[in-house]
Amino acid sequence: MLYYVSGQVALLEPGLAVIDCGGVGYGCRVTAYTAAQLKLHQPAKLYITESIREDAYDIYGFIDREEQRCYDLLTSVNGVGPKAALAILSAGPQNFTLAVMTGDEKLLTAAQGVGKKIAQRIILELKDKMGGANTEIDFSSPVAAAPMAGNNTALATQALKELGYSPAEIATALKGADPNASTEELVRHALRAMVMKG
Repeated sequence: MLYYVSGQVALLEPGLAVIDCGGVGYGCRVTAYTAAQLKLHQPAKLYITESIREDAYDIYGFIDREEQRCYDLLTSVNGVGPKAALAILSAGPQNFTLAVMTGDEKLLTAAQGVGKKIAQRIILELKDKMGGANTEIDFSSPVAAAPMAGNNTALATQALKELGYSPAEIATALKGADPNASTEELVRHALRAMVMKG
């Protein structure tokens, strides 16, 4: 089993990166997000997910563990194959997490080969897995018809935790944000604040 490959980028094409590890070139299928962070003839490390079938052996490479985890979650959804998963993640794991947490079908259907039904299934099946019980909201119940104050902030906080930020970082990044803003707006506000700080 391959866990990761580490070496020099020998070849970089759309959807493919070849990593030279001690004279052996590993051809890894990659997202546009990962490819954008690789440079030809420069060292790189990709986390690997293998796909072994009777007629094919494919290696999928990811720039970080978060993107790999998102890929594994996506391909666990019935009807989502490797090609669709890579297309969805090409916008980055952050955008994918945001789309699932906020129920944004448009962000998912923007990926090639992903229709509305698949996008709805992804959101339905992965929202609880990605957000946990803290973000479970039943909008069909009468009580939930009147959202509690801070609900969007809680959702945004959980989404940011999924992206690997600490509670202290999240609290600082959300300072000054409009408490009535949507979850998506709050997450974008926090990510902007963190980028500017970095």
